[in-house]
Amino acid sequence: MGPSDLSVGSASLRPVTSGAPKILAGGRVSRVDELRAQVRKPGEASFFYADHHFQYDAVKVLPGEYFVSGDDVLIMTVLGSCIAACVWDGKARVGGMNHFMLPEGEDGSGRYGSYAMELLLNEMIKMGARRETMQAKVFGGGAVMAGFTTMNVGERNTRFVLDYLSTERIPVVSQDVLDIHPRKVCFFPVTGKALVKRLAHAHPEALAVEERKGNAAQVAKTTSGGSVDLF
Repeated sequence: MGPSDLSVGSASLRPVTSGAPKILAGGRVSRVDELRAQVRKPGEASFFYADHHFQYDAVKVLPGEYFVSGDDVLIMTVLGSCIAACVWDGKARVGGMNHFMLPEGEDGSGRYGSYAMELLLNEMIKMGARRETMQAKVFGGGAVMAGFTTMNVGERNTRFVLDYLSTERIPVVSQDVLDIHPRKVCFFPVTGKALVKRLAHAHPEALAVEERKGNAAQVAKTTSGGSVDLF
């Protein structure tokens, strides 16, 4: 798999147009319109699109959101200093991803890891997963802004999620965290397969500002390049 296999571009950010049903790989019919029409819970991701590279129905998880599924879909997000925990249960064939911005907060929202992790795990349990058979892959926590001399947000987020999963006895089987790179993460919840692309950081300050705003689309547009790794 080459560096261009997970290229980020405006095509992947455009809503899917209406018309004849889109046929995906293996002859599957796209369910994007059906997924969009479903009522979503507070904090649940709702940006659905047809991913043209993987030929999958996909959902984009924005900062403060999560998504859990037992369907053969693709879950993706773009990270700077934020963390995405990808958790799945291979026996139940259920998995999910969250995207949080800070370790702890008082407003009970998915922007904070302490709430985002409980929300993700509880939603998985509702779909038949069990904590003792869960595994996790962790991404993000990049130091995307230069000039920090003390523990930055990415380090705090990374320490929080690893400590949390250790306390819950959920093994972290792989991780791509810290460093200076933004990342695009693609996760397949049924199999637990994850792909991460480290993005160029030509505009680190702009990336951090847009991430704080929750604008993942703008983050994707202002980053390019990078390498692809399979986890």
